Amino acid sequence: MKRKLIAAIGVAGMLFSVAACGGDDGDGGKKAGADGYAGETLTVWVMDGSSPDQWQKDLAAEFEKKTKAKVTFEVQQWNGIQQKLTTALSEENPPDVFEIGNTQTPAYAKTGGLADLADLKSEIGGEWTESLNESSVFEGKQYAVPWYFANRVVLYNKKVWADAGLKDTPKTRDEFYDALKTIGDKTDAEPIYLPGQNWYHFVGLVIGEGGELVKKDGDKYVSNLDDPKVAAAAETYKKFQALSKAPKDKDEATPQQGEVFAKGRTGAFIGMGWEAGIATKANPKIEKEIGYFTIPGETADKPEGVFLGGSNLAVAAGSKKQELAKEFLKIALSDRFEGQLAKLNGVIPNKESLQSNLEGNAPAEAAAPAAAVGGTTPLIPEWAAVENAPNPIKTYLTAVLNGKSPADAAKQVEGEFNKRLAQQQ
Repeated sequence: MKRKLIAAIGVAGMLFSVAACGGDDGDGGKKAGADGYAGETLTVWVMDGSSPDQWQKDLAAEFEKKTKAKVTFEVQQWNGIQQKLTTALSEENPPDVFEIGNTQTPAYAKTGGLADLADLKSEIGGEWTESLNESSVFEGKQYAVPWYFANRVVLYNKKVWADAGLKDTPKTRDEFYDALKTIGDKTDAEPIYLPGQNWYHFVGLVIGEGGELVKKDGDKYVSNLDDPKVAAAAETYKKFQALSKAPKDKDEATPQQGEVFAKGRTGAFIGMGWEAGIATKANPKIEKEIGYFTIPGETADKPEGVFLGGSNLAVAAGSKKQELAKEFLKIALSDRFEGQLAKLNGVIPNKESLQSNLEGNAPAEAAAPAAAVGGTTPLIPEWAAVENAPNPIKTYLTAVLNGKSPADAAKQVEGEFNKRLAQQQ
């Protein structure tokens, strides 16, 4: 999968107001007659890199066979998509179906741009992995459907681990720490490269603790960084980061951690599977040494919490072809096509039963076990402003790593955090 796609997955979009247009009739589009939807064409927006040409071709053929209608895929670029989609949803002829980042979904649902898909969930969504479907739901209503996802794994250097006498990959958080400590004791390698502001990994740790980054205070959201569960996640982050020489005030892209790993003097790092490509581009010889495993959790039976980046599919509230759009989604999310997409792109499908399509794809196989226990940043429209630079969660992490208690670090950023949450959407 293209790096720019996965990178964009992890970023919540800017919020814009959407004034959705209503359909021509009460049921959101005409029903199929004896000739199906012959003569109609459905417009589907997909993001660059999301859907392979073969997947589109096969799906279009099946769609036409079942509905007598045609589908036009229009590939969009991530850069500027929020504004473009917002404008399109306010016009008379919006795209009928469109891909939307999972953390962006609540903003569009709140402004009325998305059609209610509760009936589709009832019909085809009985086996959707609950954690993957959460971002499609806003205020109790199903405004999108889960499409594909990705999360972080441990990428490790097999040679470094062998030099340290390590034969197996760890299954618990303590085993992981002990393995890294062994690398530090028995080799000259840096046990783990973990920059102080790899905040999406921190979000995963918070999820693993069952914590929340925000809480409700009356009718508004405020910082919850002073919660003991968030503090526990910060302490875990600090424990592992102490084994790293990475800067405490930089993120995983400054410098690219894959490029650091490429030098062959690092035991492991936590990142997306595609970051192995950064390492091999910098040093092709490192490819044979790269291994992957699921980030271990507190106990062997449950992986560490992870941030789930991904995309949902939605139907425009203003589409005049809503029934046809739902027929498209039934086919696109069928086991055949959901499984094909997982296999071709190495992404996690929306059902655990379809993870067999990842067999042979090492990073995807390592990522899949954590999907069921993963989560996202808060699924509220107000969240997007929090991620704008300088991200207060990054500031919080650096403060903790530099010696402040989690409680004092939370107080340090609380004012800015709450100011952003209070911004008008």
